[in-house]
Amino acid sequence: MSGTAGPPVRIRVSCLAALPDVDSRAVLAWYCDQFVLPLPDHHRFPMEKYRLLRERVASDGRIQLEIPEAATNHDLTRVHTAEYVARVTSGGLARDEIRRIGFPWSLELVERSRRSTGGTIHAAERAHRDGISVNLAGGTHHAFADGGEGFCVFNDVAVAVRSLQSRGIVDRCAVLDLDVHQGNGTAAIFRGDDSVFTLSVHGASNYPFRKETSDLDIGLDDGAGDDVFLSAVHEGVRRALGAGVDLAFYIAGADPFEGDRLGRLAVSMNGLRERDRVVFDACEQAGTPVAVVMSGGYAEDVHDTVEIHATTVLEAARRASSSASTNL
Repeated sequence: MSGTAGPPVRIRVSCLAALPDVDSRAVLAWYCDQFVLPLPDHHRFPMEKYRLLRERVASDGRIQLEIPEAATNHDLTRVHTAEYVARVTSGGLARDEIRRIGFPWSLELVERSRRSTGGTIHAAERAHRDGISVNLAGGTHHAFADGGEGFCVFNDVAVAVRSLQSRGIVDRCAVLDLDVHQGNGTAAIFRGDDSVFTLSVHGASNYPFRKETSDLDIGLDDGAGDDVFLSAVHEGVRRALGAGVDLAFYIAGADPFEGDRLGRLAVSMNGLRERDRVVFDACEQAGTPVAVVMSGGYAEDVHDTVEIHATTVLEAARRASSSASTNL
């Protein structure tokens, strides 16, 4: 597995004043697929999807690609315990912790996880300023404050929420988690916090088998299909944004797809396209900026996963371009 070099980029520091210049008609998308995580042969996580996704959207003139800076210890410890961050960084994770995460430890794992989290911080900053931005990775919603699991090391969305809140950029946020797996780590991190509304629409009998409590959990039966899924998305997003928030995070998992090995919800590609439209329409109508992250996707054919993610990114780009044209 190799990381193909992307187009020229500008690297920025982590503050709003230093956001890169961008065509007002383009959506800024952060990518870190060149920070390759080495995995054993036949590992079930499709790491190549990130490179393929970036290549798939790179030629669209409405998308500007940027490399994120790595999240710092200061960023991470707003959410994660200092002890956990130190164990990850130093290679001090116990064997059971590594097993729960599902990736072997390496220096590349640390760098990749920091960069992916940094991408969501940057996407959140840009979305707050311009209305929409995308991280071509992220959505690592199974990471708890003191440990990771389910291919998630750091909880990028939670770290981004706390980063923007700590700097007074936002007060209240919503997490619109539409991955097939419940965002258990996110739910636990924000439990009892009125400044963050957590929504999770997921497979009720799917991983994780011990669910946490989000502000709104909508668990669906296996084989739910498009109509049931989209009805849940409509209702969940309406209630989440109705709480009144300054910024939404859209966790746009590709794994509700009917061809996904780990999904089981039997949602079609057209159903997932409609899901994207529902989310972006609702955010536009509420006047809520939205940061988009990719999360899971494990289709039998990796190109199906890439197409689903690319459809989300291209719809975000269409919305950004349309909004810019309207405001000219």
